[in-house]
Amino acid sequence: QVQLVESGGGSVQAGGSLSLSCATSGSGFTITVTGWYRQAPGKECELVATITNGGITNYVPFVEGRFTISRDNAKNTVYLQMNSLKPDDTGVYYCNAQGFISLTFRQFWGQGTQVTVSS
Repeated sequence: QVQLVESGGGSVQAGGSLSLSCATSGSGFTITVTGWYRQAPGKECELVATITNGGITNYVPFVEGRFTISRDNAKNTVYLQMNSLKPDDTGVYYCNAQGFISLTFRQFWGQGTQVTVSS
């Protein structure tokens, strides 16, 4: 059973920083890409950033330059460092891992962690 456990959310004032972690557990799952998504109140879930197993990163324009995604393969953990936070960054942040189990494509989601940025 593959599980993704997020941590690190919280409340911060605009301009502040938060760091999120996503730890993956479970055997037999070969991850190819891990991403962070967020869902703001009343809005659809949207992609924030992704990182491949090889370390190639991708960011959506509204976070580029402020957020940094990284991974520690030895710890099976992906991080999202969020700086210069804005009230619009408020939402539930979800970790998503995509890859293969026995050559079958699978993806898994974490339970989400709340990020609240006040003005």
